[in-house]
Amino acid sequence: MYSMTTSPQEQAPAQTPHGGHPQRWLILGVICLAQLTVLLDNTVLNVAIPSLTRELDASTADIQWMINAYSLVQSGLLLTAGSAADRYGRKKLLMAGLALFGVGSLVAGLATTSGQLIAARAGMGVGGALLITTTLAVVVQIFDDSERVKAIGLWSTVNSLGFATGPLIGGVMLDHFWWGAIFLINIPVAVIGLVAVLTMVPESKNPQGDRPDLLGALLSTIGMTGVVYAIISGPEHGWTSTTTLTSAATGLIVLAGFAAWELRIPYPMLDMHFFRNQRFTGAVAGAILVAFGMAGSLFLLTQHLQFVLGYGPLEAGLRTAPFALTIVALNLTGVSAKLLPRIGTPLTIAVGMTCLAVGLAAIALLGGDGYGGMLLGLVVMGAGVAYAMPAMANAVMSAIPPEKAGVGAGVNGTLAEFGQGLGVAVLGAVLNSRFAALVSVAASLPAALAEAGSAQERREITDAFASGLETSQLVGAGAVFLGGMVAALLLRRAERAVSV
Repeated sequence: MYSMTTSPQEQAPAQTPHGGHPQRWLILGVICLAQLTVLLDNTVLNVAIPSLTRELDASTADIQWMINAYSLVQSGLLLTAGSAADRYGRKKLLMAGLALFGVGSLVAGLATTSGQLIAARAGMGVGGALLITTTLAVVVQIFDDSERVKAIGLWSTVNSLGFATGPLIGGVMLDHFWWGAIFLINIPVAVIGLVAVLTMVPESKNPQGDRPDLLGALLSTIGMTGVVYAIISGPEHGWTSTTTLTSAATGLIVLAGFAAWELRIPYPMLDMHFFRNQRFTGAVAGAILVAFGMAGSLFLLTQHLQFVLGYGPLEAGLRTAPFALTIVALNLTGVSAKLLPRIGTPLTIAVGMTCLAVGLAAIALLGGDGYGGMLLGLVVMGAGVAYAMPAMANAVMSAIPPEKAGVGAGVNGTLAEFGQGLGVAVLGAVLNSRFAALVSVAASLPAALAEAGSAQERREITDAFASGLETSQLVGAGAVFLGGMVAALLLRRAERAVSV
């Protein structure tokens, strides 16, 4: 089911007694390093905003596009990048992604204007889309059934690490170097990755050589970009603003056209019949909710630590570290990989999503007065992500034919991007609406504190913000728990249907 098929011109890689590539763990380390670099760039720029504003004379709109150009291009191209990797070769596209990411990082690090940095970030987004899809496809290719879950677990660990530690690493670097260093550090990683991929990674691609689905690629790119831009711009411009509604409507209409087109052509980029597979749809639902809970909760946590508990940015980043460390510990020791074959995918996902929900609820109910309750919640959340995320990724990839591994990785990456954006947007909206209902003087915490006339008023405003955080975290916990149960139920039904 999982083994990659090579074209007649390609030589099959040497196999070990386990059936995997002989250098598979070294290859995994290299591609995980490249993956980590890509994911860090999703969040690391946030801490450099003051420096960019000062040194590049960047406006608020410039800053928004510096941040969004990368995520918009990356999320819009994920399906297209995965399909191209299947057709033209995953090794070739992995090398192209590393090269583009390295060149984009060099241009970004040496940029002297806002326009140059925005363009460089867009170029890095193209490289990032290629890397995210091809790294997972290569993992599926070089590991056999006996080791694949552990390998995907380590790959998933890197995803979580990149998201959770980006602001912390960025803060440390900016304490010692100028802002361009956060980009230039990517270059040696890209060079090492290129050499390693060239010498070690075997080539693989879809042997059928399907015709390129150019219209499908265009429609998926435009549609996903429109939807993701609506999610990104909603909190800034308002959910009912013309910009947000137009972007969302355009994206959804184009995605509907994409689905209709994919159903009628003989060589679809994404076979829409996959969605009839309950195993696939269950994994899709769960993957979105895991990303939703992880991104939304970390977005709220940084504000909780700084605005309610009074920590600085670097101190706040350090105090979120137990979340990432728990994920690393459970995946490196193989605990999460061992659970899956013992209790099965549906129950593993149910356990993981329940832990994630309980952790969120613990932070909401116990983290208001100090760090102790928050620490407990972070550890439980980390355990939940360590259990659920590899199982989700494995379920998505196993529900798609191996010759479409790149598309499968593109679907998985798209779900993560969509879930993360949705988590920040929805839970942020719950926080803001609750806070606005309790404090009538201003819509944001800094503005409300600036207008406060006494210590008592500032205390009331802070308490209102804490109440908003608690409400949004509980909403997130409920959504994650219910989503996990739905995903587990769909996966269980799919397994029963196969066994009958």
